[in-house]
Amino acid sequence: MGIVLDSSVAIASERRGDNVAKLLKLIFAATGDQEAVLSAIGLTELVHGIYRAQTPEIRARRELFIHELLVNVEVYAFTQETALLAGKIDGEQQARGITVPFSDLLIGATALLHGYSVLTVNVRDFRKIPGLSVLSL
Repeated sequence: MGIVLDSSVAIASERRGDNVAKLLKLIFAATGDQEAVLSAIGLTELVHGIYRAQTPEIRARRELFIHELLVNVEVYAFTQETALLAGKIDGEQQARGITVPFSDLLIGATALLHGYSVLTVNVRDFRKIPGLSVLSL
């Protein structure tokens, strides 16, 4: 079993001024000894934040945090199998009148495909994905 980190977890940690070691310590304390990974979609969201930074200092701090995170956490690719699962989930949920934000859908599908849970600060949208174990930090 493992944990796919939603970008919200890393973003909240970076904004608090935590380093990656402290973030990982918090994650392991909350989830036990499980492998923590990022999805390629979550990484995209984190990189997006670098380029939206208001100042060069914030941009540099975010870039350093993400590079340190990548040294410690594997990134799971978005694959054909992930796309097929995400499309199925999205179609079934929308047929029921439920909309899952696209990036959360892709992160959730990555977790489901690997039999992992999602660790997030914002559980609301991930709970719209059937069968997904969602943990809050």
